Amino acid sequence: MKFLFLLLFLYGLLFAEKDFDIENIKSDKSKISMQEWFDDKFTLKPYRVNYLLPYGYADKAYSANVPNTVEYKNIEAEIQVSLKLKIAQDLFGFNERYYVSYTHQAFWQIYIESAPFRENLYNPEGFVVFPVNDNDSSFNLRSVKFAIAHKSNGQPDTSDVTFSANQTIGNLSRSVNYIYSTFRFQHETLISDLTLWIPFPEDEETSDNYDLMDYTGYTSLKFTYFLNEHMFTLMGRGNPSTLKGAMEATYSYPLIHNNLFIKVFSGYGESLIDYNNYITKFSIGFSFSR
Repeated sequence: MKFLFLLLFLYGLLFAEKDFDIENIKSDKSKISMQEWFDDKFTLKPYRVNYLLPYGYADKAYSANVPNTVEYKNIEAEIQVSLKLKIAQDLFGFNERYYVSYTHQAFWQIYIESAPFRENLYNPEGFVVFPVNDNDSSFNLRSVKFAIAHKSNGQPDTSDVTFSANQTIGNLSRSVNYIYSTFRFQHETLISDLTLWIPFPEDEETSDNYDLMDYTGYTSLKFTYFLNEHMFTLMGRGNPSTLKGAMEATYSYPLIHNNLFIKVFSGYGESLIDYNNYITKFSIGFSFSR
């Protein structure tokens, strides 16, 4: 039944039509305002890709966050909503743009009883983008981005919580505060993003995930390639000293109102709660931005 509701929701997103008539509106300003409202011309814009993936298949079942409470499957749905708002521009004469953003990622065990959300990730950011017109070198640098961000799963510190005699459930809280820079390059239809990031210093005894960087590293490289209407991405990140990291590839193609979206992830850090578990996963669904 839950899956049927999900399919109906997807059908509505794919085939819903806007049906309205403003031709007889006498006030031109009212007509313009209504048209902008119907066309969804709001200030909030897509940031990272927005998607709904009703089917994701992992190479192994996920472990329950609280032992002996629920049996997670290796198939689940995944949702991401990501928006940004421009708050200022050209404060220092470089035509730079200032933004705040919010990204929410959810892993939904829709195929088991009660359909719990296995993990929710909350990721607010503040960043500035400096455009660069580099046409004199082979790098073709197009922009430089500086950001400060927070990412967490919103769970409390449960280190001292027990669910049976002298048995703790461990700490369910995962979080990281960090700064990063992204250098974007363009070679015709190929976009390359080199990102360098570093977390704020934390005490090993009080940190939720003090060894996170051992599994994710401090750098990532992402390629985005456009071939006609097809869009491909390939991202890699890792820590050379620990030989741990991850790869992610995506493919999207425009449909009637949205995009077919396919994602393959392999490595560490798919979610914060499982940052130190190696996962290989194939997901398919729809994206509502690219």
